[in-house]
Amino acid sequence: MVTLSEITARFGGHCVGENAGAVQVSGFRPLESAGPEDLSFLTHPKYRDQLLITRAAAVILAPEALPDCPVPAIVTSNPYLYFARVANGLFAAPRPAAGIHPSAVVESPIPASASIGPNVWIGAHVEIGEEAVIHANVSIYPGCRLGARVLVHSGVVIGSDGFGFAKDEEGAWIKIPQTGRVIIGDDVEIGANTTIDRGALEDTVIEAGVKLDNQIQVAHNVKIGAHTAMAGCVGIAGSAKIGRRCTVGGGSIILGHLILADDVHISAGTLVGKSITTPGTYTGTVPFLEHGDWRKNFARLRHLEAMTDKIRALETRLAELEKKT
Repeated sequence: MVTLSEITARFGGHCVGENAGAVQVSGFRPLESAGPEDLSFLTHPKYRDQLLITRAAAVILAPEALPDCPVPAIVTSNPYLYFARVANGLFAAPRPAAGIHPSAVVESPIPASASIGPNVWIGAHVEIGEEAVIHANVSIYPGCRLGARVLVHSGVVIGSDGFGFAKDEEGAWIKIPQTGRVIIGDDVEIGANTTIDRGALEDTVIEAGVKLDNQIQVAHNVKIGAHTAMAGCVGIAGSAKIGRRCTVGGGSIILGHLILADDVHISAGTLVGKSITTPGTYTGTVPFLEHGDWRKNFARLRHLEAMTDKIRALETRLAELEKKT
Protein backbone atom coordinates (compact mmCIF):
# COMPACT_ATOMS: atom_id res chain seq x y z
CA MET A 1 0.00 0.00 0.00
CA VAL A 2 1.13 3.56 -0.74
CA THR A 3 -0.48 6.91 0.08
CA LEU A 4 -1.40 9.60 -2.42
CA SER A 5 0.98 12.01 -0.73
CA GLU A 6 3.84 9.53 -1.25
CA ILE A 7 2.88 9.24 -4.92
CA THR A 8 2.76 13.00 -5.52
CA ALA A 9 6.02 13.51 -3.64
CA ARG A 10 7.69 11.18 -6.13
CA PHE A 11 5.83 11.91 -9.37
CA GLY A 12 4.42 15.42 -8.95
CA GLY A 13 0.81 16.53 -9.27
CA HIS A 14 -1.23 17.47 -6.22
CA CYS A 15 -3.85 15.79 -4.04
CA VAL A 16 -7.39 17.15 -3.90
CA GLY A 17 -10.14 16.09 -1.51
CA GLU A 18 -10.68 15.65 2.20
CA ASN A 19 -7.62 13.94 3.73
CA ALA A 20 -6.61 12.97 0.17
CA GLY A 21 -2.93 12.73 0.97
CA ALA A 22 -3.58 9.96 3.52
CA VAL A 23 -5.60 7.78 1.15
CA GLN A 24 -3.88 4.43 0.54
CA VAL A 25 -3.91 2.45 -2.71
CA SER A 26 -2.47 -0.91 -3.71
CA GLY A 27 -2.70 -0.85 -7.51
CA PHE A 28 -4.59 0.27 -10.61
CA ARG A 29 -8.01 -0.69 -11.97
CA PRO A 30 -10.36 0.92 -14.54
CA LEU A 31 -12.98 3.38 -13.32
CA GLU A 32 -15.90 0.99 -13.73
CA SER A 33 -14.34 -1.91 -11.79
CA ALA A 34 -12.12 -0.11 -9.27
CA GLY A 35 -12.65 -0.78 -5.57
CA PRO A 36 -11.80 1.02 -2.32
CA GLU A 37 -8.07 0.16 -2.46
CA ASP A 38 -7.59 0.94 -6.18
CA LEU A 39 -6.18 3.95 -7.96
CA SER A 40 -7.83 4.74 -11.29
CA PHE A 41 -7.48 7.40 -13.98
CA LEU A 42 -9.52 9.41 -16.48
CA THR A 43 -7.88 10.23 -19.80
CA HIS A 44 -10.83 10.78 -22.17
CA PRO A 45 -14.08 12.73 -21.70
CA LYS A 46 -16.18 9.81 -22.99
CA TYR A 47 -15.51 8.00 -19.69
CA ARG A 48 -16.87 10.79 -17.48
CA ASP A 49 -20.05 8.80 -16.81
CA GLN A 50 -17.89 6.09 -15.26
CA LEU A 51 -16.08 8.72 -13.19
CA LEU A 52 -19.36 9.86 -11.65
CA ILE A 53 -20.09 6.40 -10.19
CA THR A 54 -16.60 5.04 -9.56
CA ARG A 55 -15.81 3.31 -6.27
CA ALA A 56 -12.05 3.87 -6.65
CA ALA A 57 -10.06 5.08 -3.66
CA ALA A 58 -8.76 7.92 -5.85
CA VAL A 59 -8.56 8.99 -9.49
CA ILE A 60 -5.79 10.59 -11.54
CA LEU A 61 -7.35 13.27 -13.74
CA ALA A 62 -6.90 16.66 -15.42
CA PRO A 63 -8.07 19.87 -13.71
CA GLU A 64 -11.15 20.27 -15.94
CA ALA A 65 -12.53 16.87 -14.83
CA LEU A 66 -12.20 17.58 -11.11
CA PRO A 67 -15.78 18.93 -10.60
CA ASP A 68 -17.21 15.53 -11.64
CA CYS A 69 -14.99 13.46 -9.34
CA PRO A 70 -16.77 11.98 -6.29
CA VAL A 71 -13.59 10.65 -4.64
CA PRO A 72 -10.12 12.03 -3.79
CA ALA A 73 -7.98 12.86 -6.78
CA ILE A 74 -4.46 13.44 -8.03
CA VAL A 75 -4.63 16.37 -10.43
CA THR A 76 -2.11 16.57 -13.27
CA SER A 77 -2.01 18.06 -16.77
CA ASN A 78 -1.39 14.69 -18.46
CA PRO A 79 -3.21 11.88 -16.59
CA TYR A 80 -2.23 9.09 -19.01
CA LEU A 81 1.47 9.87 -18.81
CA TYR A 82 1.19 10.21 -15.03
CA PHE A 83 -0.54 6.80 -14.86
CA ALA A 84 2.25 5.24 -16.95
CA ARG A 85 4.96 6.62 -14.70
CA VAL A 86 3.25 5.57 -11.47
CA ALA A 87 2.40 2.12 -12.84
CA ASN A 88 6.00 1.54 -13.89
CA GLY A 89 7.48 3.04 -10.75
CA LEU A 90 5.25 1.42 -8.12
CA PHE A 91 3.01 -1.32 -9.50
CA ALA A 92 4.88 -2.93 -12.40
CA ALA A 93 5.04 -6.73 -12.66
CA PRO A 94 8.25 -8.18 -11.23
CA ARG A 95 11.12 -8.25 -13.69
CA PRO A 96 12.21 -11.78 -14.69
CA ALA A 97 15.28 -12.96 -12.84
CA ALA A 98 18.57 -12.38 -14.59
CA GLY A 99 20.16 -15.45 -16.10
CA ILE A 100 19.70 -18.02 -18.84
CA HIS A 101 16.93 -20.63 -18.65
CA PRO A 102 18.28 -24.19 -18.86
CA SER A 103 16.28 -24.90 -22.03
CA ALA A 104 17.69 -21.91 -23.93
CA VAL A 105 20.40 -22.35 -26.58
CA VAL A 106 22.81 -19.43 -26.35
CA GLU A 107 25.81 -19.32 -28.69
CA SER A 108 27.03 -15.81 -27.75
CA PRO A 109 28.22 -14.15 -24.54
CA ILE A 110 25.30 -12.64 -22.60
CA PRO A 111 25.57 -9.90 -19.92
CA ALA A 112 24.95 -11.16 -16.41
CA SER A 113 22.08 -8.66 -16.03
CA ALA A 114 20.12 -10.05 -19.02
CA SER A 115 17.18 -12.44 -18.66
CA ILE A 116 16.85 -15.20 -21.26
CA GLY A 117 13.61 -17.21 -21.17
CA PRO A 118 12.76 -20.84 -21.99
CA ASN A 119 13.47 -22.26 -25.46
CA VAL A 120 15.17 -19.08 -26.68
CA TRP A 121 17.77 -19.51 -29.41
CA ILE A 122 20.51 -16.89 -29.71
CA GLY A 123 22.89 -17.54 -32.57
CA ALA A 124 26.61 -16.95 -32.83
CA HIS A 125 28.12 -13.47 -32.78
CA VAL A 126 24.97 -11.87 -31.37
CA GLU A 127 25.41 -8.85 -29.12
CA ILE A 128 22.86 -8.19 -26.37
CA GLY A 129 22.97 -5.15 -24.07
CA GLU A 130 22.70 -4.89 -20.31
CA GLU A 131 19.35 -5.61 -18.63
CA ALA A 132 17.77 -7.01 -21.78
CA VAL A 133 14.77 -9.32 -21.32
CA ILE A 134 14.22 -12.03 -23.93
CA HIS A 135 11.01 -13.99 -23.27
CA ALA A 136 10.24 -17.59 -24.21
CA ASN A 137 10.59 -19.01 -27.72
CA VAL A 138 12.43 -16.07 -29.26
CA SER A 139 14.89 -16.71 -32.10
CA ILE A 140 17.78 -14.31 -32.75
CA TYR A 141 19.83 -15.22 -35.79
CA PRO A 142 23.63 -14.89 -35.91
CA GLY A 143 25.25 -11.50 -36.20
CA CYS A 144 22.41 -9.36 -34.83
CA ARG A 145 22.84 -6.66 -32.19
CA LEU A 146 20.36 -5.67 -29.47
CA GLY A 147 20.88 -2.66 -27.20
CA ALA A 148 20.47 -2.18 -23.48
CA ARG A 149 17.10 -2.73 -21.78
CA VAL A 150 15.56 -4.25 -24.89
CA LEU A 151 12.34 -6.19 -24.18
CA VAL A 152 11.50 -8.98 -26.65
CA HIS A 153 8.23 -10.90 -26.22
CA SER A 154 7.50 -14.53 -27.03
CA GLY A 155 7.65 -15.81 -30.57
CA VAL A 156 9.71 -12.94 -32.01
CA VAL A 157 12.13 -13.76 -34.83
CA ILE A 158 15.02 -11.37 -35.36
CA GLY A 159 17.41 -11.70 -38.28
CA SER A 160 15.59 -14.16 -40.53
CA ASP A 161 16.31 -13.80 -44.25
CA GLY A 162 14.66 -10.96 -46.08
CA PHE A 163 12.37 -11.80 -48.99
CA GLY A 164 14.83 -11.23 -51.84
CA PHE A 165 14.58 -13.14 -55.13
CA ALA A 166 15.38 -12.50 -58.79
CA LYS A 167 13.51 -14.20 -61.65
CA ASP A 168 15.58 -15.94 -64.31
CA GLU A 169 14.80 -16.31 -68.02
CA GLU A 170 12.57 -19.36 -67.42
CA GLY A 171 10.58 -17.75 -64.61
CA ALA A 172 12.32 -19.50 -61.73
CA TRP A 173 13.14 -17.54 -58.59
CA ILE A 174 16.81 -17.23 -57.64
CA LYS A 175 17.52 -16.37 -54.00
CA ILE A 176 19.51 -13.19 -53.28
CA PRO A 177 21.79 -13.81 -50.28
CA GLN A 178 20.79 -11.76 -47.23
CA THR A 179 24.12 -10.80 -45.68
CA GLY A 180 23.18 -7.75 -43.58
CA ARG A 181 22.26 -7.73 -39.90
CA VAL A 182 19.50 -6.44 -37.62
CA ILE A 183 20.65 -3.59 -35.37
CA ILE A 184 18.30 -2.69 -32.50
CA GLY A 185 18.91 0.33 -30.25
CA ASP A 186 18.45 0.79 -26.52
CA ASP A 187 15.02 0.67 -24.83
CA VAL A 188 13.23 -0.96 -27.76
CA GLU A 189 10.19 -3.19 -27.09
CA ILE A 190 9.16 -5.84 -29.62
CA GLY A 191 5.73 -7.47 -29.32
CA ALA A 192 4.87 -11.16 -29.57
CA ASN A 193 5.33 -12.92 -32.94
CA THR A 194 6.81 -9.88 -34.64
CA THR A 195 9.41 -10.61 -37.34
CA ILE A 196 12.36 -8.39 -38.23
CA ASP A 197 14.30 -9.51 -41.31
CA ARG A 198 18.01 -9.02 -41.72
CA GLY A 199 19.24 -6.72 -44.47
CA ALA A 200 20.23 -7.92 -47.91
CA LEU A 201 23.48 -5.93 -48.08
CA GLU A 202 23.01 -3.15 -45.55
CA ASP A 203 21.53 -3.60 -42.06
CA THR A 204 17.92 -3.42 -40.93
CA VAL A 205 17.97 -0.75 -38.20
CA ILE A 206 15.53 -0.14 -35.32
CA GLU A 207 16.65 2.98 -33.45
CA ALA A 208 16.44 3.66 -29.70
CA GLY A 209 13.07 3.80 -27.95
CA VAL A 210 11.01 2.24 -30.77
CA LYS A 211 7.90 0.33 -29.64
CA LEU A 212 6.57 -2.44 -31.89
CA ASP A 213 3.28 -4.21 -31.13
CA ASN A 214 2.45 -7.86 -31.83
CA GLN A 215 2.58 -9.50 -35.27
CA ILE A 216 4.41 -6.77 -37.14
CA GLN A 217 6.48 -7.56 -40.24
CA VAL A 218 9.64 -5.49 -40.74
CA ALA A 219 11.29 -6.40 -44.03
CA HIS A 220 14.94 -6.26 -45.04
CA ASN A 221 16.85 -2.96 -45.01
CA VAL A 222 14.03 -1.09 -43.27
CA LYS A 223 15.08 1.76 -40.99
CA ILE A 224 12.78 2.92 -38.16
CA GLY A 225 13.66 6.19 -36.41
CA ALA A 226 13.94 6.69 -32.67
CA HIS A 227 10.78 6.69 -30.50
CA THR A 228 8.46 5.61 -33.31
CA ALA A 229 5.54 3.37 -32.23
CA MET A 230 3.56 0.88 -34.34
CA ALA A 231 0.35 -1.01 -33.51
CA GLY A 232 -0.36 -4.64 -34.33
CA CYS A 233 -0.28 -6.21 -37.81
CA VAL A 234 1.60 -3.37 -39.51
CA GLY A 235 3.53 -4.51 -42.58
CA ILE A 236 6.62 -2.64 -43.79
CA ALA A 237 8.11 -3.64 -47.13
CA GLY A 238 11.82 -3.68 -47.90
CA SER A 239 14.05 -0.61 -47.74
CA ALA A 240 11.35 1.72 -46.39
CA LYS A 241 12.73 4.46 -44.15
CA ILE A 242 10.51 5.73 -41.34
CA GLY A 243 11.39 8.86 -39.39
CA ARG A 244 11.57 9.62 -35.70
CA ARG A 245 8.54 9.96 -33.40
CA CYS A 246 6.17 8.53 -35.99
CA THR A 247 3.09 6.45 -35.14
CA VAL A 248 1.55 3.80 -37.37
CA GLY A 249 -1.96 2.48 -36.68
CA GLY A 250 -2.85 -1.20 -36.67
CA GLY A 251 -3.10 -3.04 -39.98
CA SER A 252 -1.37 -0.31 -42.00
CA ILE A 253 0.90 -1.15 -44.93
CA ILE A 254 3.98 0.84 -45.94
CA LEU A 255 5.30 -0.05 -49.38
CA GLY A 256 8.96 -0.61 -50.12
CA HIS A 257 11.61 2.07 -50.73
CA LEU A 258 9.38 4.86 -49.38
CA ILE A 259 10.50 7.56 -46.96
CA LEU A 260 8.37 8.91 -44.11
CA ALA A 261 9.49 12.17 -42.51
CA ASP A 262 9.82 12.65 -38.76
CA ASP A 263 6.53 13.11 -36.84
CA VAL A 264 4.30 11.43 -39.42
CA HIS A 265 1.20 9.71 -38.02
CA ILE A 266 -0.53 7.00 -40.05
CA SER A 267 -4.12 6.08 -39.18
CA ALA A 268 -5.15 2.44 -38.79
CA GLY A 269 -5.64 0.45 -41.97
CA THR A 270 -3.94 2.99 -44.22
CA LEU A 271 -2.01 1.94 -47.32
CA VAL A 272 1.00 4.24 -47.71
CA GLY A 273 1.80 4.15 -51.41
CA LYS A 274 4.18 7.08 -51.75
CA SER A 275 6.73 8.92 -49.63
CA ILE A 276 5.54 11.46 -47.06
CA THR A 277 7.80 14.48 -46.68
CA THR A 278 5.70 16.67 -44.38
CA PRO A 279 4.84 15.92 -40.73
CA GLY A 280 1.16 15.38 -40.00
CA THR A 281 -1.60 12.77 -39.84
CA TYR A 282 -2.44 10.71 -42.93
CA THR A 283 -5.46 8.46 -43.52
CA GLY A 284 -6.70 6.49 -46.49
CA THR A 285 -8.20 3.27 -47.79
CA VAL A 286 -8.72 2.36 -51.43
CA PRO A 287 -11.21 -0.23 -52.81
CA PHE A 288 -9.76 -3.40 -54.33
CA LEU A 289 -9.78 -3.07 -58.13
CA GLU A 290 -8.00 -4.38 -61.18
CA HIS A 291 -4.62 -2.67 -61.07
CA GLY A 292 -5.07 -0.51 -64.17
CA ASP A 293 -8.46 0.73 -63.00
CA TRP A 294 -7.10 1.31 -59.51
CA ARG A 295 -4.30 3.51 -60.87
CA LYS A 296 -6.73 5.61 -62.93
CA ASN A 297 -9.19 6.04 -60.06
CA PHE A 298 -6.52 6.77 -57.51
CA ALA A 299 -4.96 9.44 -59.77
CA ARG A 300 -8.38 11.13 -60.01
CA LEU A 301 -8.99 10.76 -56.29
CA ARG A 302 -5.91 12.84 -55.55
CA HIS A 303 -7.52 15.74 -57.48
CA LEU A 304 -10.99 15.29 -55.98
CA GLU A 305 -10.93 18.48 -53.91
CA ALA A 306 -9.90 20.61 -56.90
CA MET A 307 -12.59 18.97 -59.04
CA THR A 308 -15.18 19.72 -56.34
CA ASP A 309 -14.21 23.42 -56.36
CA LYS A 310 -14.55 23.50 -60.16
CA ILE A 311 -17.99 21.86 -60.03
CA ARG A 312 -19.19 24.40 -57.46
CA ALA A 313 -17.92 27.24 -59.62
CA LEU A 314 -19.71 25.80 -62.66
CA GLU A 315 -22.93 25.43 -60.65
CA THR A 316 -22.71 29.06 -59.59
CA ARG A 317 -22.19 30.20 -63.21
CA LEU A 318 -25.07 27.98 -64.38
CA ALA A 319 -27.40 29.46 -61.75
CA GLU A 320 -26.45 32.98 -62.86
CA LEU A 321 -27.14 32.11 -66.53
CA GLU A 322 -30.52 30.64 -65.64
CA LYS A 323 -31.48 33.84 -63.86
CA LYS A 324 -30.59 35.90 -66.93
CA THR A 325 -32.66 33.70 -69.22
